[in-house]
Amino acid sequence: MNAVAKPAATEVAKPDTATKVDTSRYSGVEKAAIILMCLGEEAKGLWQLLDEEEIKEISQAMSGLGLVPAANVEALVIEFVQKMSGSGSIMGSYEQTQRMLSAFLPKEKVESLMEEIRGPAGRNIWDKLANVNESVLASYLKNEYPQTVAVVLAKVRAEHAAKVLAELPEDFAAECVARMLAMEPVQREILEKIEVTLRTEFMSNLARTSKRDSHELMAEIFNNFDRQTETRFIAALEDRNRDAADRIRALMFVFEDLNKLDAGGVQTLLRSVDKTDLALGLKGASDGLRQLFFSNMSERGGKLLKEEMAGMGPVRLKDVDAAQTRMVSLAKDLAARGEIVLSDGKSEDELIY
Repeated sequence: MNAVAKPAATEVAKPDTATKVDTSRYSGVEKAAIILMCLGEEAKGLWQLLDEEEIKEISQAMSGLGLVPAANVEALVIEFVQKMSGSGSIMGSYEQTQRMLSAFLPKEKVESLMEEIRGPAGRNIWDKLANVNESVLASYLKNEYPQTVAVVLAKVRAEHAAKVLAELPEDFAAECVARMLAMEPVQREILEKIEVTLRTEFMSNLARTSKRDSHELMAEIFNNFDRQTETRFIAALEDRNRDAADRIRALMFVFEDLNKLDAGGVQTLLRSVDKTDLALGLKGASDGLRQLFFSNMSERGGKLLKEEMAGMGPVRLKDVDAAQTRMVSLAKDLAARGEIVLSDGKSEDELIY
């Protein structure tokens, strides 16, 4: 056993430069996840020092790592602690993450965290329900007590509750409405019980059974390409499968789609956007989209923005693309929080004045 003893810490701190591994491919969160996996249950004390958001972020990174080569593990361990050598290849997976968390966190918290990783996006159970298709949610709720349904629908956004009610059987929906009208403030204990039931019975099953449409996934990926890469991939896909290319293009939300925002949406976006991104993004925008933004700004604000855009001079296309991508991403975040509405061009999204 002594023949394979680990080298001293001072020796490990100076790995052979000929085989040096570039660890920059991993984000900080991914590096932390790899180190914690190396430590295994011995990392219990470290996990307990993290808050819930940090645990969630590291757990998400851990579950998506896949295979991490032994050389990368060793380089990362040396980089972080400079005391130990690599411990061999490790495999990050959903199941491995769940087993590790279960060693030192309560079962309910582990289930909550893993549901966060696999389930729909949202900061809490009510945010998550807002991202569940109304037909799917109605199919589950129709088997619950009307009073329970009333509590659930009172907690989600009004527009989503309306869509769910429309999917429920008519008599059952009417009973739920009556319960909502007569509902007293819900005791915290009852609300917590409903939250636990939704999380353990509905959301966990949904995470296991739901399958994301592949065209939606590819549309999201294409949304994150720069303009040249997007054009290249769309053109290549059109040669192979024009129907798929058309469907992906229809599902994509691109910068020029901000033209579909109403005045309130534009003003909300203007309050949140980085001013440099705004100037760069509009520098490469169509005249119509520029006018939409300028018309929702004060005269002074519009003048200052035009002066900033003019003062930039020629700008690189990739910088404009990056700024526009960040603006689109911000718009999607605002839409997810219900602060603006992003139209997908369907007739039901059209506005009537």
